[in-house]
Amino acid sequence: MELSLFLQYLFAGITYGIIYAIVAIGFNIIYNTTGIINFAQGEFLMLGGMISISLLHFMPLPAAITVAVVITMLVGALIEIVFIRWIENPSVLRMIVITIGISIIIREAALHIWGESVRALPYFIGSAVTSVSILGTKISPQVLIVIGVCSVVVVFLSFFFKFTSIGREMRACAANRRAATLCGINVKNMVTFSFMLSAGIGALAGAVMSPITYSQYDNGTGLAIKGFTVAIMGGLGNSPGAVAAGLMLGIIEAFSISVLPLAFQDAVAIAILLIILFIRPHGLFGSSEAARLKEF
Repeated sequence: MELSLFLQYLFAGITYGIIYAIVAIGFNIIYNTTGIINFAQGEFLMLGGMISISLLHFMPLPAAITVAVVITMLVGALIEIVFIRWIENPSVLRMIVITIGISIIIREAALHIWGESVRALPYFIGSAVTSVSILGTKISPQVLIVIGVCSVVVVFLSFFFKFTSIGREMRACAANRRAATLCGINVKNMVTFSFMLSAGIGALAGAVMSPITYSQYDNGTGLAIKGFTVAIMGGLGNSPGAVAAGLMLGIIEAFSISVLPLAFQDAVAIAILLIILFIRPHGLFGSSEAARLKEF
């Protein structure tokens, strides 16, 4: 394989891999605070892209993306308050069914609002034909923007959970919700905020990747599957592991195109997920606690 072609595949894999990692981190944020597997996570990326595209008719691109992120965060809060908060001691299987149902509701609402047409935000720098040369390989600046923005989000979240009071309170809720309550932490508010934070980072990633991957009402389903695969690979609740696993999956998918038809690209992720669940259910970088998913 020529070096230029190798680098093309590599950058494509890193781009998609870090997007998968962002989806997986969204899974982890909610899982760490609530123990819930939120299969509506992919819809947050779809909403970020579609809302930004709609708002672009009325405001500049940065403002459209910012407002879209805020709106999606409010949607995340509404989901938690309406569908999640009132449930007492839900089983894992019950919450999976509920979040899948929420995903279907959001997807059908998006279909009625935006239709089936494929849309996209404009490239942030230049156009589709604009490129920069890296080691002799032509790369779109938008690819570098996606990698850069998603990397900043990962670093920010790491800082947020380690060094901010709200982040520490969310981690306390994850460790022991009863003890967190006794310490004066409002667990319900922390759960709502976890949904808002997860929705916000998902919406930002969805808007940034829209010029490359395009946006459509049903984009979220595939992203949720890939994100869940990465979350399992990295170990549920392990965000650094999700980043490593996301890059691994993205690169494997990118290079699989050279030996498999494009139609089999999604099958690669499903095959990896099944292998991980059977052989190492707590993930490549996770603890055995995540293995409880095998119960259902």
